[in-house]
Amino acid sequence: MRSRRLKLTVTGAVVAVLAAGTVSAASPGAARPADPVRPASPAGTNEARATATYAALEKYFGTTDGSGLFREQYPVAAGDNPYSYEWPLSQVHVAALDISAVDPHYRQKLAAVDRSQEHYWNPAGGTTGVAGYDSYVIAPYGAGGDLFYDDNEWVGLEKVQDYLQHHDAAALSRAEQIFTLVRSGWDTDPSHAAPGGVFWTQAPWSQDRNTVSNMPAAELGVRLYQITGKRAYLDDAKRFYDWTNANLQSPSGLYWDNVKLAGAVDQTFWTYNQGVPIGVNVLLYQATHDRTYLARAERIAEAAYDYYVTGGKLTSQPVFFNSIFFKNLLLLESVTGGHKYQQAMADYAGWVWSSASDPQTGLVHFDTGGATQSIQQAAAAQIFAVLAWPRSKWPTLY
Repeated sequence: MRSRRLKLTVTGAVVAVLAAGTVSAASPGAARPADPVRPASPAGTNEARATATYAALEKYFGTTDGSGLFREQYPVAAGDNPYSYEWPLSQVHVAALDISAVDPHYRQKLAAVDRSQEHYWNPAGGTTGVAGYDSYVIAPYGAGGDLFYDDNEWVGLEKVQDYLQHHDAAALSRAEQIFTLVRSGWDTDPSHAAPGGVFWTQAPWSQDRNTVSNMPAAELGVRLYQITGKRAYLDDAKRFYDWTNANLQSPSGLYWDNVKLAGAVDQTFWTYNQGVPIGVNVLLYQATHDRTYLARAERIAEAAYDYYVTGGKLTSQPVFFNSIFFKNLLLLESVTGGHKYQQAMADYAGWVWSSASDPQTGLVHFDTGGATQSIQQAAAAQIFAVLAWPRSKWPTLY
């Protein structure tokens, strides 16, 4: 079974911020006038922050058994598994990829994490019989685990970015395999409330259909259509997209978390559930030339900015949700121009560096218990890295 610690991590991030009281004036959650021309912080500074954060990730979470795998948290606690679950490892993978876009030496580190990622690949597949990444390492390093569709979608999007930036044909092939798995996760029972949708997991203890299992699937599908020209990818992407809009988009324009088989909706708002639909709409606009999609992306972005940035809620969201949120906002600005969302990301990165990063160890601290999760460290590295990118690379983001 997938670790439940990730849910505790989300809670811990919220509690840590609430316990701290009112954020400082430098906090990215503080209301500030929009400045469409103000540039972000210097790229060199963020590149140095990214590499320092990744170095701490390797030092404190890396293993020495030749697997290339990482641990879940530091310090290691009694009862911890030898290695992290797949979702954190995938974000370490993305961090190496993001830094490789500005530091060519990271191509070697990226290749190493590519190999580590494959320790989760289960060729036999799960309940649908389609191969995919298990939630935990398979033999000889572990016994595998339940398969999560969103875990696989994040890897698929990483593979597409790798292909777009480094022309890795093997990465594209793996992304297409992952999309085959995603297709197999569609709910085909018409008796369910809100019939359709990609399930979150194959685990028997959840039958949720989530924004995060459908919109990243749509984003992956549109990307594959753009690269291969295969219409079936676009058709499936629209199916996932339409289902999510019909069942999980709130009247405010923001997206709720999930819908149960009986029809109850978890109305939590998470940042990544807003970011990915923005990116999907941008890609659909590019794929179809229908400006309706771009207008939708802009409306969701404005609603999310008002809710999280102007509303002061950004720092109470997990950093690994915010990294995904901001990347999709930069994808939007790669089309629309401007610096509003780039600046919000830069403000947030400044807050992470000054308020959450330990200058002695390079570790970030968001949780009340004092531990650092590898997924938090990886997400911080991603944020710094992407802020160091030239704007010309933004179109390759999720």
